[in-house]
Amino acid sequence: MDKKAKNILFQTYWKNGWIDDKDRKINPIDFAYAKEKGLMFDPLTISHDECIEKIFEILPKISEDKVSKAFLSSLSTRRLDWRSGLASYFIAKQLTQHKYTPEVSGYSYKNEKLDHTDYSCGICRDLKYGIIGDKYYKNIDLNLLNFERIKWGGVRHGDLIYTLFDLEQFYISEISDPNLEDIAILRHILKVIDNSLPSDYPSELEKNLSQVIKSTKDERIILIEILACVDILKPLSFDRPVKGKTDWVFVEFWRGEDKYNKDAVDKYFGKFLNE
Repeated sequence: MDKKAKNILFQTYWKNGWIDDKDRKINPIDFAYAKEKGLMFDPLTISHDECIEKIFEILPKISEDKVSKAFLSSLSTRRLDWRSGLASYFIAKQLTQHKYTPEVSGYSYKNEKLDHTDYSCGICRDLKYGIIGDKYYKNIDLNLLNFERIKWGGVRHGDLIYTLFDLEQFYISEISDPNLEDIAILRHILKVIDNSLPSDYPSELEKNLSQVIKSTKDERIILIEILACVDILKPLSFDRPVKGKTDWVFVEFWRGEDKYNKDAVDKYFGKFLNE
């Protein structure tokens, strides 16, 4: 990844925290450079149906072995963009070819009166974990999606437009082979999960993982969410209390007593762990 282009991308959105929308500026020359290096993009306008069509075009070109290898190789290199592909691949595999089917997704009120009704695709919504599928995506800022993808490993897994963008970028990525350190880190992650106390919530797991993988808290949160998305952290019950308001999506109902799903680990990483 070109360091200068990455810095241009990051400095557009982040300076010790998020840069406000109104303060986000980029020099046209810098933008052209980052665009040439494949890290920044023009805004994208696309429909739900075009997204589905493009996902089904690219998905067969990506192998399960490549997404598994990329996730593993991300552990020591902190190439979080490689890590993101595993979740997007899994989510895309849940999709069926379909047309946009509107269903009410929410309401907004003004002065206690209904002001607006929101819609999303009901077929996407009813798939596992619920995929967000808008009818149209207008002038989508792909640079923001790419920033989040590179910095944290993606924060919008389950949004149709992110699934498409992530797969397109993953397809053209050259992934290095996992090394012994990567495999050791994965083994340590699985050991920490296996040693979780029965009552542990995802937040306890996030703290415990800080000792086994070089990462920030936000990186560990996304790492846990990806493992849950692909059923490695699989809740054995969805009838569980939740502590206050959380931002967890895929892993919200996992508890330490669930440990990890050995079948899912073997499916994605058995080849590497058994070598």
